[in-house]
Amino acid sequence: MRVIVSAGGTGGHIYPALAIIRKIKEQEPDSEFLYIGTNDRMEKDIVPREGIPFVGIEIEGLDRHNIFNNVKVLRNFFRAIKLCKKEIRKFNPDIVVGVGGYVTSPVIYAAKKCGCKTFIHEQNSIPGVSNKFLSRYADKIGVSFKKSASNFPEKKTVYTGNPRSEEVINCKAAMKSDYGLTKTKKLVVIVMGSLGSKTMNEKLGQTLKLFSNKDYEVLFITGKNYFDSYKNIKVSSNVKVVPFLNDLISLMKVADLIVSRAGASSLVEITAAKLPSILIPSPYVTNNHQYMNAKVLEDNNACVIIEEKDFDSSKLVDTIDEIFSDNKRYLEMKKASGELAVNDSATKIYNELKNLVDGD
Repeated sequence: MRVIVSAGGTGGHIYPALAIIRKIKEQEPDSEFLYIGTNDRMEKDIVPREGIPFVGIEIEGLDRHNIFNNVKVLRNFFRAIKLCKKEIRKFNPDIVVGVGGYVTSPVIYAAKKCGCKTFIHEQNSIPGVSNKFLSRYADKIGVSFKKSASNFPEKKTVYTGNPRSEEVINCKAAMKSDYGLTKTKKLVVIVMGSLGSKTMNEKLGQTLKLFSNKDYEVLFITGKNYFDSYKNIKVSSNVKVVPFLNDLISLMKVADLIVSRAGASSLVEITAAKLPSILIPSPYVTNNHQYMNAKVLEDNNACVIIEEKDFDSSKLVDTIDEIFSDNKRYLEMKKASGELAVNDSATKIYNELKNLVDGD
């Protein structure tokens, strides 16, 4: 299979895209890929490291605050379509796959105009602007949440789950000792998304000292951009502070609770690892979609939501203590979390792609 994949901006789009690529490689080892992403976001570094041919394009999302800035956005969009058509014709794919982010708009649109089969995947419970626009140009649409299927044409939408789930389920669990952690103590992981959060990091800096007398351990992942501000903070021996973990999903498999933002890929990793969670949705995202993502877990008793506006250090620590002190509640949250995972999501997506390519 020859496949063009496009996704960009954050790990929430990029890592599911890579999961799809790996599944296709697993099923069809001779497959060839081209990844089209932005030339100034995370994918420009992550994708080439995976040994996948990469083309970067200049593209921006719409500016909702100053419409006059969108003159440049639209100009870049039409230039990007032209470039994408050129790359598509040169690569001659069997199918073109969009996995989220505004970069997918010119790619999928150009692919449809070139007569290619197209598939898009929506990770969030509320679709983004790009996927709503692209739904008319996609031959098939995969969704991570059952409830989001109602936002797309019924006949071409399929509930696949998020392809990242299989990688979490199949990955090897980490050794706590590799991180200086104690095997017998409960572990709380705190992470505010793949890039970290300036606002939450400032709040969490005041929180770490409150863990000093706890009988569980805490691993706080600051994000690379915010680690320097923590270098001189004194923490007790049961608290570890790190900038970033490449193998976070392996550590999640030995964690007991996670405190996280509510990005779609974060939630699929959490549920695939059967982790109870405390979710602090980012209020800075379009359509407040992180809160809506978190509500799916909360409505199924798999998490506790603390909105950023309501956050304070004592509230977070008290909530952790309450969950750990009530074993019946903890086990119910763990069971509910695991029941939300789609264990064969990447396989489902591969089968949809294969059917499109074969014309079924």
